[in-house]
Amino acid sequence: MLDFHTHFIPPEVIVWLQEHQKIINAKWSQKDDTKEPFLTINEKWGFELKKGFIDGEYYLTEQEKAGVSHSLISPIPQLFLYDFPEEITTEMAAIYNHTLADWTNKTPQKLSALGTVPLINPDKAAQVLNQAMNLGLKGVIIGPGLSDHMLSDDIFIPFFEEANRLHAIVFIHPLLCEDPRLKRRMMPNLIGVPWETTVCATDILLSGMIDLYPNVKILFAHGGGFLPYQIGRLDKGYEQWGLVSSKLKAKPSEYLNRFWYDTVLWSPDSIDFLIKTVGEDRVVPGSDYPFDLSMWPPKEFNTKGASSIFV
Repeated sequence: MLDFHTHFIPPEVIVWLQEHQKIINAKWSQKDDTKEPFLTINEKWGFELKKGFIDGEYYLTEQEKAGVSHSLISPIPQLFLYDFPEEITTEMAAIYNHTLADWTNKTPQKLSALGTVPLINPDKAAQVLNQAMNLGLKGVIIGPGLSDHMLSDDIFIPFFEEANRLHAIVFIHPLLCEDPRLKRRMMPNLIGVPWETTVCATDILLSGMIDLYPNVKILFAHGGGFLPYQIGRLDKGYEQWGLVSSKLKAKPSEYLNRFWYDTVLWSPDSIDFLIKTVGEDRVVPGSDYPFDLSMWPPKEFNTKGASSIFV
């Protein structure tokens, strides 16, 4: 069994965070004696530093116990550091990418990895993507855009051109939604996270950029958010409005199988619907290990999507 959605923080990254804690406003706090310390960056997105995040041997042991034969590791979204100057984000990316590459290159039968890039400067992000893949990484994980830019905006052309040239995996992972209506009952995580993916995925689809960059292997987290479920509404809009259809060569539903989707949905019926809607060769198994809402242990699942995205 494969696991395409896991996260890890190498020891060298932890050391960097400690050395730069004032610059990035990193804080460690103990919320509960029964839990590990929580790490918060710049007053956002605090998370528990579980052993699975930071102990490589423990990570591998847990994957093996769960029956996972190969894991694709990603940096954690909290450390994309898009809120900080380019120099800080680039430095973090370099350390993260080199250390993940070193680890996975030593155990290629068990591990692959994605890197992170300074998305705030798409030209630099393209360079860092190239460097990451030269190190042996399979591509990168990025957020759903920046505070003032969607991924379909022209500023990201250099990044997607390079990703297209390299046939890179681009795993689009949401950050916690900051909609003020969601600041209760854990809704930023429960529905804000898939909503961020929905907005990003819909914008990418309707922008026509997948026709411009057919070699980019775009993977959406958490089953693509709500996009597969509402694709009929997009098709209806395609028939009704020129603003929806003007940049597309076919109706939106015909683009769904141009992307990949993980199975972090926690519902067999939802996974079955996703497979039926986008095709089993576009769905990859994932767990989101070791975050609180991970599907752990992951469910046994076909690897046709894994085979197609790794080609």
